[in-house]
Amino acid sequence: MSMLNVEIDNNEVRQYEAGITFGDIIKDVFGRKSGSVAVFVNGIEKDMSQFLETDCKIEPIYGESDAGLYILRHSCAHLLAQAVTELFPYAKPTIGPPIDHGFYYDFYMDSIGDEELKKIEKRMREIMKKNQPISREEHNNESLREIFIDNQFKLEIIDEKIGHEIGSSIYKQGNFVDLCRGPHVSFTSQLRWFKLTSTSQAYWRADSKKESLTRIYGMCFATKEGLKNREKQLQEAAKRDHKKIGKEMELYMIDEMIGRGLPVWLPNGEIIKSSIENFALETEDRYGYQRVTTPVLGKKQLFETSGHLPHYAEGMYPPMKMDDGEYYLKAMNCPMHHLVYRNKKRSYRDLPIRIAEYGTVYRNELSGTLAGLLRVRMLSMNDAHIYCTLDQVAEEFANNIKMVQDYYKTFGFEDYYFRLSLWDSENKNKYIDQPENWEATQNHLRSILDDLGVPYEESIGEAAFYGPKVDIQFTTAIGREESMSTIQLDFAAKERFGLTYTDETGSDNDEVFVIHRAPLSTHERFVAFLIEHWSGNFPTWLSPIQVQIITISEKHQEYANNLAQILKEVGIRANTDTSDNTIGKKIRMHRTMRPAYMVIIGDEESINGTVSIRARDGRQRNGMALDEFIEEISLENTNRKTTLDLVKDK
Repeated sequence: MSMLNVEIDNNEVRQYEAGITFGDIIKDVFGRKSGSVAVFVNGIEKDMSQFLETDCKIEPIYGESDAGLYILRHSCAHLLAQAVTELFPYAKPTIGPPIDHGFYYDFYMDSIGDEELKKIEKRMREIMKKNQPISREEHNNESLREIFIDNQFKLEIIDEKIGHEIGSSIYKQGNFVDLCRGPHVSFTSQLRWFKLTSTSQAYWRADSKKESLTRIYGMCFATKEGLKNREKQLQEAAKRDHKKIGKEMELYMIDEMIGRGLPVWLPNGEIIKSSIENFALETEDRYGYQRVTTPVLGKKQLFETSGHLPHYAEGMYPPMKMDDGEYYLKAMNCPMHHLVYRNKKRSYRDLPIRIAEYGTVYRNELSGTLAGLLRVRMLSMNDAHIYCTLDQVAEEFANNIKMVQDYYKTFGFEDYYFRLSLWDSENKNKYIDQPENWEATQNHLRSILDDLGVPYEESIGEAAFYGPKVDIQFTTAIGREESMSTIQLDFAAKERFGLTYTDETGSDNDEVFVIHRAPLSTHERFVAFLIEHWSGNFPTWLSPIQVQIITISEKHQEYANNLAQILKEVGIRANTDTSDNTIGKKIRMHRTMRPAYMVIIGDEESINGTVSIRARDGRQRNGMALDEFIEEISLENTNRKTTLDLVKDK
């Protein structure tokens, strides 16, 4: 038997016989409890059960690494599918990818409830304890079709993704077989730390015209501690759930009679929404934006010209046939802003022109994807478009990045990063097919970010269809990563809409670049993030109820009512509770509404014209002069402070 040279990740070289498994090599070098779930062989992921065939370098993939967690979660998805098909033989597995913190698998089967979910998790644990080996086999296309002859979903994958290749691999564990490239762990016993979490509806290929599927979610970690930490995080998430808090604080409602994904802002929510909008209006005025209002629908020709038909047709509502043509509800403001720019001749002296609008747009989201305010069909966009020359792009991008940073500081957001979102040259149907423009504009944005010294990551396939963009990725208080803000560079609008300006020579110049920007996302998503971030305990300037006045007894009503009137006259939002309930009951009752401050009125306060303040955390400050109280709470509003200063130690 020939001996082969194997370089270990510590640069040590050892010799092994051809045909030994990578798992045996890892065991020999690092011991039986190395924590490795797979290996890198010359940088390529391989199963531990695969065989050594040539000289190579191998590195262990540890379960707690990013690559290791991906493999564990992928393997756990297979474990889920095995359990489901054993309990529900009629169920047809479709796809089951790893995701952040866990995995999911979609099945063509009847929907299930909590009891079925518990049974599936119990069966998964039984299979795990059996320590079943997980093996890989290579098959040609004909053999693959025979194996999955009763599963039309797997056959479709084989035909589309594997049909042009010689074949692919399958993985077996017990009687379960799945189509997969791997790698996977070697035994089911390596999948100890998992938990199923929920189910939802999905559609095959995310197409509502195709089969409805049952999606089962789970989480998986390399260690018991990792799973426990995630469970604690989910418990905290439940406390911060914007849907729960939104109902408690009477911020918004969604009624089936109006329609799913169409939130109605209630008075308290409208206060938050208006406070954010006023802040944005002040900020954009300083940056030189001009405001417009555009219609909520437009002709088909408009969206064909912009390229949203066909590139974004699935996200738009079906057309309305009118006597003068077809109309669409607008899913974006930019096409109408382009026409505002084109409405008159523009000079190089006018540029850059910044057109802003708080416009409402409508997007045809699938009902199964709707989630409170995070995913809706009606979006109030903090939207603007900047029309400028290429030489002006860098300064405009820099100003918008600074604007985002200032906004986030004001709202108390710290956990975010910048992402340069690039096109995918292999998926030209998704993007305007102008490779030279893509490369030039992407390099331009990369250079701008480098010059600004802003740390960023790059992500292929996340660009808009008309150009690259910088997305601000925000990590919520419950550990979920979301795209919050966006700054996009559009090189296509100038050609599609004939955007020009008169240059220094008096000639028409068509090199007009458009920057799309939404630093505060939509009101709906942004308020959802704010609720979760602050657990509804908003800073004073955002609190729907800034002061909740509570009387100890009936004889204090007159002073309480006068106090409320004085506060309202100076722009402080105040409510009064003069009911017969006990002081303790009043405090407990109003706590769910999360006022910035509760003001307790008793004999001393009524006689002396003072206030006693109670903060959300129970801290108190007694006998505060009314003028001082008004001055300090007004400062919290004016300065948009993130802290409640009135109860700080003086």
